[in-house]
Amino acid sequence: MPCPLKYSLALSFALSAAAFAAHADTVASVESPDHTLKVELDLNGEGRLAYRVLREGQPLIADSRLGFILRNDRQFLRGLKLDGQSSRSFDETWEQPWGERRYVRNHYNELHANFVEGDRDHRRIELVFRVFDDGVGFRYEFPKQPKLDEVQIQEELTEFALARPATAWWIPAFEWNREEYLYQRTPLAEVGIAQTPITLRTDDGTHLAIHEAALVDYAGMNLARGGDGRLRAMLTPGGEAPAKVVRRTPFATPWRTIQIADRAGGLVESNLILNLNEPNQLGDVSWFKPSKYVGVWWSLHLDQQTWGTGPKHGATTENTKRYIDFAAKYGFRGVLVEGWNLGWDGDWFANGWNFDFRQATPDYDLAALAAYAQSKGVHLIGHHETACAVSHYERQMDEAFTLFQRLGIDAVKTGYVCDAGQIERQDVANGPVVREWHEGQFMSNHHLRVLEAAAKHHIAIDAHEPIKDTGLRRTYPNWVSREGARGQEFNAWGDPPNPPEHEPNLIFTRMLAGPMDFTPGVVSLKGRGGQPIQNTLARQLADYVVLYSPIHMAADLPEHYEQHMDAFAFIRDVPTDWSESHVVNGEVGDYATIVRKDRHSEDWYLGSVTDENARTLQVPLSFLEAGRSYTAQIYRDGEGADWKTHPFAFVVEERTVRRGDTLTLRLGAGGGAAIRFVPKR
Repeated sequence: MPCPLKYSLALSFALSAAAFAAHADTVASVESPDHTLKVELDLNGEGRLAYRVLREGQPLIADSRLGFILRNDRQFLRGLKLDGQSSRSFDETWEQPWGERRYVRNHYNELHANFVEGDRDHRRIELVFRVFDDGVGFRYEFPKQPKLDEVQIQEELTEFALARPATAWWIPAFEWNREEYLYQRTPLAEVGIAQTPITLRTDDGTHLAIHEAALVDYAGMNLARGGDGRLRAMLTPGGEAPAKVVRRTPFATPWRTIQIADRAGGLVESNLILNLNEPNQLGDVSWFKPSKYVGVWWSLHLDQQTWGTGPKHGATTENTKRYIDFAAKYGFRGVLVEGWNLGWDGDWFANGWNFDFRQATPDYDLAALAAYAQSKGVHLIGHHETACAVSHYERQMDEAFTLFQRLGIDAVKTGYVCDAGQIERQDVANGPVVREWHEGQFMSNHHLRVLEAAAKHHIAIDAHEPIKDTGLRRTYPNWVSREGARGQEFNAWGDPPNPPEHEPNLIFTRMLAGPMDFTPGVVSLKGRGGQPIQNTLARQLADYVVLYSPIHMAADLPEHYEQHMDAFAFIRDVPTDWSESHVVNGEVGDYATIVRKDRHSEDWYLGSVTDENARTLQVPLSFLEAGRSYTAQIYRDGEGADWKTHPFAFVVEERTVRRGDTLTLRLGAGGGAAIRFVPKR
């Protein structure tokens, strides 16, 4: 596995030592529409370029360098001169086909600054800054030019220099288990090499999240700690490509994003990442229906059934009919079945080249089951695990999607299970196999090839072990969800399982990137061998609200739901498509309360979760419509609820509430509350 650090870090640190020693002049600036934020661009005496971000006139991001190290040319770093600038304001409201909210306001001021080198080559580069009331997005643009046709980017020199001490919530980059790590909470000065989004809270209480938007034909960005509160971009390596990114001009990089808020909830409510993506390119996507699903999944992680064929095979015709009947009985649209196709027998983890995405196992009648499901108002959800044999999958995917479309299967869960840096790329059949990273340039293009192929057949994609989310669901609305973090399966066999603070961390970190298929709803609260899940029963219900996804699984076994019909009622009722979403309260890694309004009714839903500490939270019901009474159907922790000692202490009750009322929520350790507010007629 290649080491991405040795060359990049040494070079980056050496170049930054004297980066802005010379006097710098501000050559361009732009403010947010509400004038709270201001970005300034500086050039120093050596022609080095930097930016800073001011908030209410005070430095938030100090002078931070911009530039590139190129492999096929000298660095793009010094000798630059401003060669023109323009600005504009933009304000629109656009509609999501599905989402956390129906309507999104996209309001920013933009600065477009052109720079040229003063030497004989006169290479050119442009910077675009969009400043919103809640943050900043910027990107580089390389125009078509005679002296720079192909650009081989070895490293970006982009920096984010925090002007104040800060606490960071982060997971490591370039580790074997991709994005599936528990979040660390450390001083900024102790961050190693982090994936994005990384969430920060300065010592004066300002919250920031650094990430990227519109990751297209480019390597994913990570962040390495520098000195003096600096985070430096570090691109994900390619396989045997000459550099981490190889592009021909003209092109633009992904947006580098800084979300900014007074409170943690403001980061969650921000639409900045979505707004920096291009509008929908697929047209009408009404064929995708946000919904919940059940399926052959949790039994596999409990080791009660197997992906491979044999006496414990989960994907049999008989077992799948049982799940279809259960889904039809209780109103679930989808049934996911993993292990249905040829290739799972033996060590599939080491040989994804054996998978056939067009052929079912002998004990699984795909066509008959698809017809049976449709007769019951249910849809099968397809499953394509590649085991990282990505080129092999690409050669079959169009036929596989054609098959699914013919059978009425309109959603597919894809998978890329392998160690990081072990994606298998084969450009020519029978040619050499090259190893790639999950978040390298090759994989950013691969995922878009899958989306475009699926869209032709009206199929939605839920990617597991994916590339990070950067808001591309706006451009490709059939990219409906993905994993990209530690999900529920770690509660089956993880060592350790997810701790109680995991969801309160995800809400303010990973979930800032976009939807996550977390697979909640394990009401048995037990993993493999009886390993306890570090949640209360009410907490498993609250996850459906606080962890957003337009598709949510009811992950537990059917028989467990029928043993807990009181809790199952909320899982059956809660929708997955919303017209509004608001964070009532919350602190990163500690607790959160989120309310959402159903897009297809006047009902509101509330989810509240806490970490290992029991809490009492006050929730003003100011989100309810004035002048109406609501029945609050409350699913909460009971007396003495605690994930260790009394995880099933659980109460279901009703009360009448109105706007202006305040609910008191008492959450046990690892606990939660879930509420449905139904207007009275």
